Amino acid sequence: MKIVIPDDYQDAIRQLDCFAQLKGHSVTIYNDSVTDIETLASRFREADALVLIRERTKISEALLERLPNLKLISQTGRGYPHIDVAACTRRGIVIAAGGGTSYSTAELTWGLILTATRHIPQEIASMKAGRWQTTLGTGLRNRTLGIFGYGRIGSLVAGYGRAFGMKVLVWGREGSLARAQADGFETAGSQQMLFERADILTLHVKMAEATRGIVTATDLAAMKPSALLVNTSRAGLIAPGVLEEALRAGRPGSAAVDVYESEPVTDHPLLHMENAICTPHIGYVEKDSYESFFGAAFEQVVAFQAGHPINVVNPEVFGKQPDA
Repeated sequence: MKIVIPDDYQDAIRQLDCFAQLKGHSVTIYNDSVTDIETLASRFREADALVLIRERTKISEALLERLPNLKLISQTGRGYPHIDVAACTRRGIVIAAGGGTSYSTAELTWGLILTATRHIPQEIASMKAGRWQTTLGTGLRNRTLGIFGYGRIGSLVAGYGRAFGMKVLVWGREGSLARAQADGFETAGSQQMLFERADILTLHVKMAEATRGIVTATDLAAMKPSALLVNTSRAGLIAPGVLEEALRAGRPGSAAVDVYESEPVTDHPLLHMENAICTPHIGYVEKDSYESFFGAAFEQVVAFQAGHPINVVNPEVFGKQPDA
C-alpha cells in the first residue's frame, strides 16, 4: 500500500520500534504542517491510506474529492472530530481509530501543576541570572483540586491529587459523576460550584461540538484570585479569548496551557503573559505514548490490508462503492 503520514513535526516516526509494522509498504512522511487544500491534495493524491497524527490535519469533503485512491484513514487515538465521517462513508473510505494511552497527558498535567504552583520556570530563570529564592510557592496538600471531566485522564489526575493529600472535587456528565463517586471522590453540585471552590482546576472534557466553549467567561470570573487553571485537553473547550481576559482581570490568578486553537503556534497572547505557563502540546509527546498510539494505528493498516479491519468507526462503509 501507498501510505502517507503528515505532520510528523519532530521526524520521530521512523525512529519508533512500531514503525517496523509497515515494512514492505511505500511510506511517505511529511515533517511540516500545511492547511492549504491544493498542497494536501497533491501530497495525498496517490495514497491508499493516511495515518493521521491526532487532529493535526483536517480531512474535509472537499479534500476527499481530490483523493481517488484513498481507501483507509488510520487515526492515532480514539478521537476524530477533524474527519468528515459522513463524506468518508459515502466515498467508501474506512476510518479506523483506536489505541493510545492516557498516562503521558495525565503526567504532564501534574507536571504543569507543580511547575506553576512552585514557580519553577521563574526560579530557574532567576537563579541563572544570579538571584536566589525570588518567589513564594504554594503547596498542594489540603487544597481543592477541581477535575472537569472524569474519563481516562481525569481519573488518573484525581488519583494523583489524592496521593498528594488534596481534596478532589469532580464535575462532568452523569457518567463522570457516577464513576467519581464510585471511586470515593466528592462531586460538585454544579459547574459553577466547581469553578468557585477549586484552588487548581484542570480540564479533561472530550472535545465535541457540544462541549465547544463549555468554559465561559462567567466560569472563569467565579474562580479565586489565587486559583490555577490547567488545560491539557483541547483549547476549544474554553470560549475564544476569555482565558486571556480572565488572566488580565486576575481570576483565575494563573494558567498552565498545553493546547491551542491553531497549532503549531508561532505566537500567542498567552506567551506574553507573566501568569501563564505554555507548553507546545506535548501531553502525549513521549516515547511510550508514541509507541502506543502509532503501534495501534499501524496495526489498523496491517489489519485492513489483510482483509480484517479493526477499530472501524464507520462499519456501514462495507459493501458501498466510492462515489462517482
